[in-house]
Amino acid sequence: MLHIKNSKFFTFLTTIIIIFSCSEKNDDLIDSEIEDETNTEIVNKKPNILLVIADDMGLDASPGYSIGAIKPAMPNLQTLINTGVTYNNVWSNPTCSPTRATILTGKYGINNGVLAVNNILSTTEIALQTYIDTNLNGEYASAVIGKWHLSNNKNHPENMGIKYYSGFLSGALTDYWNWKFTENGIQTTVTTYNTTAYTNTAIDWIENQTKPWFVWLAYNAPHDPFHLPPTDLHTQGSLPTDQTSIDANPLPYYLASLEAVDAEFGRLLSSLNKEEKENTVIIFIGDNGTPNKVAQEYNTRRVKGSLYQGGINVPMVIAGKNVTRVQAVENALINTTDLFATIATISGIEVDKINDSKSFYETFSNSTAQTRAYAYAEDELNVTIRNNTHKYMLFSDGSEAFYNLKEDTFETTNLLNASKLPLSSLDEEIKTLLIEKLKEIRP
Repeated sequence: MLHIKNSKFFTFLTTIIIIFSCSEKNDDLIDSEIEDETNTEIVNKKPNILLVIADDMGLDASPGYSIGAIKPAMPNLQTLINTGVTYNNVWSNPTCSPTRATILTGKYGINNGVLAVNNILSTTEIALQTYIDTNLNGEYASAVIGKWHLSNNKNHPENMGIKYYSGFLSGALTDYWNWKFTENGIQTTVTTYNTTAYTNTAIDWIENQTKPWFVWLAYNAPHDPFHLPPTDLHTQGSLPTDQTSIDANPLPYYLASLEAVDAEFGRLLSSLNKEEKENTVIIFIGDNGTPNKVAQEYNTRRVKGSLYQGGINVPMVIAGKNVTRVQAVENALINTTDLFATIATISGIEVDKINDSKSFYETFSNSTAQTRAYAYAEDELNVTIRNNTHKYMLFSDGSEAFYNLKEDTFETTNLLNASKLPLSSLDEEIKTLLIEKLKEIRP
């Protein structure tokens, strides 16, 4: 046993031990601080944003909604439904171009000039991507991939401030395997299946990014021409591919196209590494209702192209980074214009309302978030507006319709028909308020 008789030596030795011990603790503290900083960096890192638009996909064709007896197999969309928020009361416009313009500008068609298919969006409008880029000093990389349908000018996306565009400029393909591809103003003919080609482009573009990114991925599918996608992308089986057979029974081909969208969308998600995927907000939406040839339950004259629910009430599911509500159903009223302010908010811009857009970002985590009191939609000639319970429609010939959507989902009973008048005092009050609000939007 060692006996230390020299007190000075003992003091020196004790000091060394204390210093060594403190050094170990400081190292632990430094490691802890580094870990905390790393965790903070992960928490504060700007989220990626993936907006996926399916063309001509109504509630009746979407998993997660009760309308429609026959649904496509869309397991990747179902995963979003299971892990995020499904929105029941999203209003688009009844056709493609106007809806896309509302998202891009945050404005109703009456204010951005796009009220019908093939109307050209003015390049004086400020696009969402430009708005984010200006307000965040270029922190985000952004791309628009897929269907444009806001002008056939091959330089129109770039003239709108889109830094990278590739896809199809017009409204409808004539052939999903042979189509005109535009990339940053240069056009070529592509023979890769359209849905696959868009996904390939998105994967390649994302892999080359070093900043947080915002990808607008607009599939042409399931828009006609109805067709049979590659076998490995759907579950509808070996259907005949002649036009007569497709025309006689288009529904399974339409569903197969949706399944192909889901398969390719899933392939895109699988291409992301774990950290990147966890840091991405995913928004999946339809741009208008289902075409009449493949509509289910809705009156076939009240689907795509109409201002009835079958034409403008579209599916939307959001999941991913900062979406803390799980398998939630949200009944808030939302316009497609609202995606402008909401996506801007996701990117870190503090904006609750801009133009005709109101952010619904709080609904990602709060089931009682305050949202808009009215939703509005229009076409070239007609307009409609609703609150939580009722819907008012004004047609170009001066005729009107008024429905209680809580009791009449499919709008079968016009409360303004002579046999239903007079309105109850409550219905009369709601109708008056809706008309007043409509006059504010369209003086």
